[in-house]
Amino acid sequence: MTSSIPAVETRPAAGSALQAVLLDMDGTLVDTEGFWWDVEVAVFAELGHQLLEEYRAVVVGGPMARSASFLIQATGAKIALAELTALLNSRFSEMIGHGVPLMPGARRLLAELAAHSVPTALVSASHRQIIDRVLHTLGAENFTLTVAGDEMERTKPHPDPYLLAAARLGADPARCAVVEDTMTGVTAAEAAGCRVVAVPSVAPIPPAAGRTVVGSLEEVDLRFLRGLMTGKH
Repeated sequence: MTSSIPAVETRPAAGSALQAVLLDMDGTLVDTEGFWWDVEVAVFAELGHQLLEEYRAVVVGGPMARSASFLIQATGAKIALAELTALLNSRFSEMIGHGVPLMPGARRLLAELAAHSVPTALVSASHRQIIDRVLHTLGAENFTLTVAGDEMERTKPHPDPYLLAAARLGADPARCAVVEDTMTGVTAAEAAGCRVVAVPSVAPIPPAAGRTVVGSLEEVDLRFLRGLMTGKH
């Protein structure tokens, strides 16, 4: 399915080569990767299967269809992919109904980007129903647009979500800074040609050309992101 997000006309941030900031959601801005795992463990326990801890590094970062398919194959659970996907999304949506915890530094970073009118997109492999609930915590006003995993024919680790976000913002992907917490998301952003800041959540992410690895969002601000464009990191 193609995205129904309307095109948005934007201009680059004044005095900077940085044109836009594209942010992942789960594990990057909100501390929900553990929530997803808890839901997956609970659902499979009800199906009579115990998930091994080693599966967690495989499924982290989504997309849902890939993660769910892997868990069905790994456990041999007798459940259809569509049924499992709907069940996991429903349980997760219930879990986050009362709000979600933000990652350290997330609120400050979003406020700074908004204060400087930097075009900002939320780019997630999560489905639209989940994103819309989390936006109550993050603040929809902090994003020029959002891209959900179920609005794409191909989501992460393919570059499509980041290419779409950059295009809708009128930005060159090479002049977009992406913040991600998993190799799935990093792979998508790098394939799109973006500069990447990796903030590992569950599994480690090694440094690489065009990629900067930090310990938390508390190390990331607008000056830092602008520096990515000039090779200062």
